[in-house]
Amino acid sequence: MIFASSNRHKYEEFRRMLSDLIDLKFLEVDYLEPQGEDTREIVVTSAKWLSNYIREPFFIEDSGLFIEALNGFPGPYSSYVFKKIGNEGVLKLMNGVENRRAFFISVIALSYGRGIEVFEGRVQGTIAREMRGGGWGFDPIFIPNGSNKTYGELGDEKDRFSHRGASCRKLREFLMRFESDRLL
Repeated sequence: MIFASSNRHKYEEFRRMLSDLIDLKFLEVDYLEPQGEDTREIVVTSAKWLSNYIREPFFIEDSGLFIEALNGFPGPYSSYVFKKIGNEGVLKLMNGVENRRAFFISVIALSYGRGIEVFEGRVQGTIAREMRGGGWGFDPIFIPNGSNKTYGELGDEKDRFSHRGASCRKLREFLMRFESDRLL
């Protein structure tokens, strides 16, 4: 099966979480990613567009960080915001803000012979007051509920807490219900 993305970090996470179930190949590709407020609609539109070019089963994933005090910003624009202002910029926006509640959403669209299936993972948490740990993207500033560590401090344990881990577990359940030849 193929994971199509321009983000190798996401591929590494999915490969780790699915390695015992499927042989996941990485197709590094930029694709049509419409802008909008609905992450699910964005990922489904992108998967439909990509299905014109990729003939074998594949999946893509889009995610967003939604900060309550910023009215859901950056939301579906998370990748763009990270590239422009990074964690430092988000922390600056949150300077002096007491309400640190936020959530991450991950939406996977699996395209296969019978159509497109969608799997969503959502994790509630808070925005840290300073960057902690490594990782990539917003990992050093997001603390998932149930942990006192940021994603960046969790290392591989992040999969257990993360929005991507939650959507991947749903994809995994779906794949386990079907024999690989039935996906075609």
